[in-house]
Amino acid sequence: MISQIGSLLAIYFVLWWVVLFMALPFGVRNRAEAGHSSDEIDGTDPGAPVAALMVRKALWTTLISAVIFAIALYAYRAGWLGVDRLVKLMGIPL
Repeated sequence: MISQIGSLLAIYFVLWWVVLFMALPFGVRNRAEAGHSSDEIDGTDPGAPVAALMVRKALWTTLISAVIFAIALYAYRAGWLGVDRLVKLMGIPL
């Protein structure tokens, strides 16, 4: 039972990071795109974001990951998503 919970947490953790990396580019604007003056602050990259909005992205990532994880877990428990079925779909002989 403990190993099953650990496996589920590990799968959710990997899924969360994948979704986070997919969400990172959304809403990012540099100084020029945000309408700030063209004067650059010394020592900053011209493409650096004005506001990364990481808290909002982390919350959305958690929500989206939880929904995807719940759907995948339901599909696995219902028998729609299993190793045997995936092997057959990919055409790999056992």
